[in-house]
Amino acid sequence: MPRRPDPLPEALGGAFSCADAAAAGVSRKRLRAADLDTPFRGVRRRRGAEDAAAAGPLAEDQAIRHRVLEDARAYASIMGGRAFFCGRTAAVLWGTGAHSPGELEVGVLAPERAPRRRGIRGRQLAPTHVEVTTLDGLRVSSPASTWAMLGRNAGMRELVRIGDAFVRVPRGERGRRRSEARLCTLDDLAAAVAAGRRVGSAKLVEALGLIREGAMSPLETDFRLGLVAAGLPEPLLDQEIRDGSGRLAGIADAVWPEYRVIAEVEGDHHRTSRSQWARDIEKHTAYVALGFEVVRLTSAHIRPTGSAAVALVAGALRRRGWSPSPTRT
Repeated sequence: MPRRPDPLPEALGGAFSCADAAAAGVSRKRLRAADLDTPFRGVRRRRGAEDAAAAGPLAEDQAIRHRVLEDARAYASIMGGRAFFCGRTAAVLWGTGAHSPGELEVGVLAPERAPRRRGIRGRQLAPTHVEVTTLDGLRVSSPASTWAMLGRNAGMRELVRIGDAFVRVPRGERGRRRSEARLCTLDDLAAAVAAGRRVGSAKLVEALGLIREGAMSPLETDFRLGLVAAGLPEPLLDQEIRDGSGRLAGIADAVWPEYRVIAEVEGDHHRTSRSQWARDIEKHTAYVALGFEVVRLTSAHIRPTGSAAVALVAGALRRRGWSPSPTRT
């Protein structure tokens, strides 16, 4: 029966540099044991340290963020003190739902040389083009400068999705808006774009005009962009619906108040959670009692083309008096 490896000092944590391990008395042979991974040269990570399970409506995004966070923590054990995570890596760490990078993006300020290592994409950045802060104990580019960096390689729709995530205002207990928890504002994004010439500036300026602070998920962003592209009126987002006495009936994803139409974009948890399902029935009944027509949509209506969502919303708006503007010839 194989001999179990000697326990490692707890002070080393889940991921650590080989230099720190040696200083703690860990032998080179122990660092080659099967219970350790080598995510980067000169780094070891205890197997299983990266395997936290995600659950809930944002499970996939949470799982991606967890994997990137664990890799970032592992690399941080050997990262230079003035380096920081940036670009797409930072966007994932900020919880925007950005696509996961194949490598960790690590930035430095010019004239310092960008790091070069397997699994790392080093970037040298002008001091005027980035602000650095901390997140979960890691040095990262700020939300606004992170977003501006994505103009280099992100498409328009992804820029709007991530921008929506950065500027959204979370809600807490009883639907209270928590402005203090917002990652940044539209003005912050605009200032980052205006900080100096950068690749993709024109695309960033165009995306700025499409970002809204009330989109609470990437699916809601895709829904809104699909409606606007099809020529439908743009809705108000994340709206409190109250009855005549001021009692809150619910917070609607998208509202056309002049037509008394509400659209609700529902993730799978609206179906699988009994408590969420009960709340949905209650608030939608209240909306109807207040004179609204409610259109309930899922990802199947919105992706990949959004045509089903457009047709359902257009039908509801027409029934309430909307008509499309005549096409000019």
